[in-house]
Amino acid sequence: MRYKNGFFQIVHKDGGTFVKLFPPVEGGEKIDINDILYYLKRIKIDINVTSLNKVIEEMGDTPVEHLLVNEERLPENECMELTVSPDKTKAIARFYPPSSKGKLMTREDILSDLEHHGIKFGVIERNIDIYLKARQFCTDFVIAKAKKPIQGRDAVITYHFEVDKKSVPKINEDGSVDFHRVDNMNHIEAGALLATLKPAVKGKPGTDIYGKDIKPRKVIVKKLQHGNNIHLSESGLKMYSDVDGHVQLTGEKVFVSNTYEVPADVGTSTGDVSYEGNVHVKGNVITGFKIEAKGDIIVDGVVEGATLIAGGQIILKRGIQGMNRGVLRSEMDIVTKFIENSEVYAGGDVKTDAIMHSDVSAKGDVISTGKRGLIIGGNIHSEGNISMKEAGSEMGTKTILEIGMDPALLEEYQSLEKQIDSMNEEIEKFSKTIGMYGSKIKKGEKLPEDRLKAYQVAKKSVEILRENIENAKERTDELREEMERHNQGKITISQDAYPGVKVTINNANYFVKKKMSRVKFVKDKAAIKVMTA
Repeated sequence: MRYKNGFFQIVHKDGGTFVKLFPPVEGGEKIDINDILYYLKRIKIDINVTSLNKVIEEMGDTPVEHLLVNEERLPENECMELTVSPDKTKAIARFYPPSSKGKLMTREDILSDLEHHGIKFGVIERNIDIYLKARQFCTDFVIAKAKKPIQGRDAVITYHFEVDKKSVPKINEDGSVDFHRVDNMNHIEAGALLATLKPAVKGKPGTDIYGKDIKPRKVIVKKLQHGNNIHLSESGLKMYSDVDGHVQLTGEKVFVSNTYEVPADVGTSTGDVSYEGNVHVKGNVITGFKIEAKGDIIVDGVVEGATLIAGGQIILKRGIQGMNRGVLRSEMDIVTKFIENSEVYAGGDVKTDAIMHSDVSAKGDVISTGKRGLIIGGNIHSEGNISMKEAGSEMGTKTILEIGMDPALLEEYQSLEKQIDSMNEEIEKFSKTIGMYGSKIKKGEKLPEDRLKAYQVAKKSVEILRENIENAKERTDELREEMERHNQGKITISQDAYPGVKVTINNANYFVKKKMSRVKFVKDKAAIKVMTA
């Protein structure tokens, strides 16, 4: 045998048991004293560690012997120590030589040892043969490897139109907004290809060295979702428009429709308006009436104390004089000349020239930076940023500017935290049952049917609870990231902020007590920092 790494061997002599130390050759690894100590502990020989360590440090290029005990111990056969990776995908074998009167391991001995340790898959017999041909003691050998799972592929939908097209009105040189030049529609023709689906492909499980399945990750399965005026190909993998019109994506659902135009006012002559696509009102929307649209709502005139609910955008070319009855609710952006005495919610941004005495909430930004750029009175909440020219008034009008997470999401986060604690407590209770009955089963005791059932129920319950905890933790991580994002939000006032203005960013508050100009408010740890805009 031509060895490389340093190793040791127990040697038997009359009146004593020695350890023979072999130095490394050809750049091999030095003898590790921990290897020797582990082995000696295994065969129950206590030694002077300092003395042995000194011998190892001082040894040269030839083997040396060191007395362990003043008696001859029984022979020790060659042995194999196994280390299994935490993910059970690899087993490392490390061989220790037999004592001078011991026996070498055979191929059958090694295979039997592996079987004894429960390793029944992926044994690399070629490596065993290589080792037996030229034994290398105190050297790691990969002796078993798992078969890795084949990962699947998530479904992918490709949309053949601009999915996040937003209305960007032209700003004139005088600061006014030109709402006559707003093109917020994806125009399409009948027969146009709207979307293509590349379906998910499931993965194939692997096998760990104990013969158990290694599951591939779950793939994301999707299907093409659509409203009216759309059809899918026979394979279900392509989506086409049936009509000329416009297309938009709401959530994961594609809508195609022609725009419903109201030539004059929405009032007594029309009644309430409900439409699957877009609604375009050429006149005004009179107090007490309602428009609901799955797509966009565009109003050329004034909205009074009416209600507008849109799955797409709301564009008011003049504005809303709500008289404390007006409501605007959009799943996307709201673009309007002004907002007065109204309740407004946008799933995207709110872009306007003035907000007066209104409650405005947006998942995106609130922007009031047109010619006037006012926010006076009311409650303004944004999950992004808030920007304006002037906030409040010289009269000290109470005006709240707030950036923060959707309260419903915050409540969900807090609820999930409690659920995780509760599920961990349940696992602890079930673990007691599993431990108590499991130890009896290992001893070979036969449990009564009711206790066996309780044991099985406890094991299944723990499995389900752990999966539920994992899902809950993934969701809390998402919500935590969302909360962190809100900490980055800012409130910018490019001209003046007056007393009566309250600034809130993620529960940190700042009250404007004297007139301030050109300021920006940001979150700095637990407080709000005022900077120059």
